Amino acid sequence: MPQINIHNWDVEDVKFWESQGQKIATRNLWISIPALLQSFSIWIMWGMIIVQMKKLGFTLGMPHQTPEDLKIFNEMLWTLPAIAGLAGATLRIPNSFLIAIGGGRNVVFFSTLLLLIPSIGAGFALQNVHTPYYVFAILAVFSGFGGGNFASSMSNISFFFPKRMQGTALGLNAGLGNLGVSVMQFLIPVVITAGFFGSPAGAGLPLIEADGTKAAGTLVFIQNAGCLWTPFLILSAIAAFFGMNNLKSATPELGNYPAEFSKIALLISFGLIAAGVGAYLQTILKLNMWLVLPITILLTLFLMKFFSPKQIKGNLAKQFAIFKNKHNWIMTILYVMTFGSFIGYSASFPKLIQDVFGYLPDGQVNPSAPNPMTWAFLGPLVGALIRPVGGWFADKINSGSKVTTWSTIVQVVAALGVAFFIVKAKSLATPETYWWPFFILFMILFMATGIGNGSTFRSIPYIFPKEQAGPVLGWTSAIAAYGAFIIPIIFGQQIKVGHAEYALYGFTIYYIVCLFLNWYYYDRKNSGIKC
Repeated sequence: MPQINIHNWDVEDVKFWESQGQKIATRNLWISIPALLQSFSIWIMWGMIIVQMKKLGFTLGMPHQTPEDLKIFNEMLWTLPAIAGLAGATLRIPNSFLIAIGGGRNVVFFSTLLLLIPSIGAGFALQNVHTPYYVFAILAVFSGFGGGNFASSMSNISFFFPKRMQGTALGLNAGLGNLGVSVMQFLIPVVITAGFFGSPAGAGLPLIEADGTKAAGTLVFIQNAGCLWTPFLILSAIAAFFGMNNLKSATPELGNYPAEFSKIALLISFGLIAAGVGAYLQTILKLNMWLVLPITILLTLFLMKFFSPKQIKGNLAKQFAIFKNKHNWIMTILYVMTFGSFIGYSASFPKLIQDVFGYLPDGQVNPSAPNPMTWAFLGPLVGALIRPVGGWFADKINSGSKVTTWSTIVQVVAALGVAFFIVKAKSLATPETYWWPFFILFMILFMATGIGNGSTFRSIPYIFPKEQAGPVLGWTSAIAAYGAFIIPIIFGQQIKVGHAEYALYGFTIYYIVCLFLNWYYYDRKNSGIKC
C-alpha cells in the first residue's frame, strides 16, 4: 500500500516530477478516471431509464388514460433527469471545496461509496411499475452524488500535475470520466434484456403495446439499469482507499481521518439538503426554474458559510475569495456553454429522439422511428472522447482561448442546423426522412462541446493562481452542471407546446454571447491575459 499522506510535493520542479511525482500522479489519475466514469453513469442514467418506463407501463402513481394525462405523464418523466441534473450541479458546489478540507484520496473513496445508494435504490424501485413518482424523484436526487463528484475529482487531479500538463491531465480525467454517460447509454440496453443479477433484482416486466396490452414473450429487466453499477462501485472504492493519496499541499491539515471524513459528510449533506429543496420547489410547488436555480445555489452557500464548524469556516473563507474575481464569473459562463451543453444534451438526447421521430403529426406511434436505445450513446461518446483532444491541442498551440473560439462557432452552426431539421421532421408523416442530417449535426454539436470542455479547463490554471485554480475548477463545473437540469426542462416544456426547435434557438443566442466574452477577455490581441 502506498504512502497515504504525501507532505512534500513540488511537481513544477522537473527533477522531482521525473523522479517521484509522475509515477504517483499517474496512478492517482488512472484510479480517478473509472471512479468518475461510474459517477457520470449513475448521474445521467435517468435520461435512458425514462425512455423504457413509458414502454413498460410505469404509472408514477397516477392515471394516464386521456391525452392530457399522457402529456402530464411525459412531462413528469422529463423531470427525473432534470432533478438528477439539479442535484448533481448543486452537490458540485460543496464538492468544489472538499479537497482542501478532506484530502483527495478520502474524498474519492467516500463519494464513490455514496453512489451505492442510487444504484441499489433504483434496482429495487424499478421492479414495480406502480412505484410512486416521489420515490423516483428522491432517487434522482441521490443520483446527484455522481454529478457532484466531478468537481472534487477535477480539483484533486489539478494538484497532482504541473501546469504545463494540466490541459492533458484534466482533459483525460474529465473526458474519460464523461465517457460514463456513453458507457451507461450503451450498457443499459444490453443488461435489461436478461436477469443477470438473479432473484435479488426481481423478475422482468413485459412491454406494453400501443393498444395497452402486454407483449407476449418480451421481458425487460429495467431494474438492471441500477444494479449494473453496484459491483464496479465497490471495486472503485477499494482501489481509491488503497491506491490514492492525500497531498499536504492541497489539504493543509492532514492526519485525523475521523475529522476529515466527518467534514466531507457534513459539506455533502448541505448540498443534498439544498438539492432536495430545489427539487421540491420545481416538482411539487411548480416554481419557475429560473427562481429555483438561484434559491438552490444561495441556500447551499448559506448552509456552508453559516453552519460549518469553526475549523471549516476558516478554510472556506480563503476559497470563497474566488467570488471576488471577475474572471471566475466569466469562466463560469464559458464553461456553462461547453460542459453545460454537453451534459444537458446527454441527459436529453434519448428522449428527444423519441419525441421528435417516434410520433407522427396525428400523435400515433411512428413504426419506422429510429430506436433511441441504439443511437443515443454515440453523442456522449464522441463528446467525451474528443474532450482530451481539446485540452491537448490547447496545450500544443499554447492557447485555450483560441480553441474555445472555434469550438463555439461550430456549436452555433450545429445547433441551428439541428433546429432546422427538427422543424422539417415534425411536419412530415415520415419524420425519419430527416433522421440522418439531424443525427450527424447533433454529433458535430457534441464534438464541439467536448473540445470546448477541454480548452476552457486548460485556460483556468493560466488565469488563476494555484490556490484558486482548484476551487475555480470546481465552482465552474458546478454551475455548468446545471445544464443537466436546465436543458431537459426547456426541451420538455417546448416539446409540450410543439416547438422543440425553440430550445435550440435560445441556446444559440447564449453561445453567441459566450463567443464575444471569450474573444474580449482572452482571445483578442490586447486582452492582457494569455490563456
